[in-house]
Amino acid sequence: MPVEAWGGAALHYDAPKHPATLAWNAFPATTDYFAPSTSGLMINYAVDDMNAMLARLRAKGVTVIKRDDHDPNGRFAWILDPEGNKVELWEPKR
Repeated sequence: MPVEAWGGAALHYDAPKHPATLAWNAFPATTDYFAPSTSGLMINYAVDDMNAMLARLRAKGVTVIKRDDHDPNGRFAWILDPEGNKVELWEPKR
């Protein structure tokens, strides 16, 4: 994978109604971006409807750690999975 100047790779794909690019990014070992998880990785899922997704997760007892509806790239939310791994949810800006 060719690494971009921002430290990650942009993987382009063609899937109707989905983002045209998937980002892969390595973080330094000293990052606290994955906190409160102690895992060394985090998965980001693109979602179609952030409000509906969070409502479904909350109904199952999942706690939303943080939410950001003001990012220029779209809406984001972070949760912990049952094993304590941080998961990022992203609703791309349309």
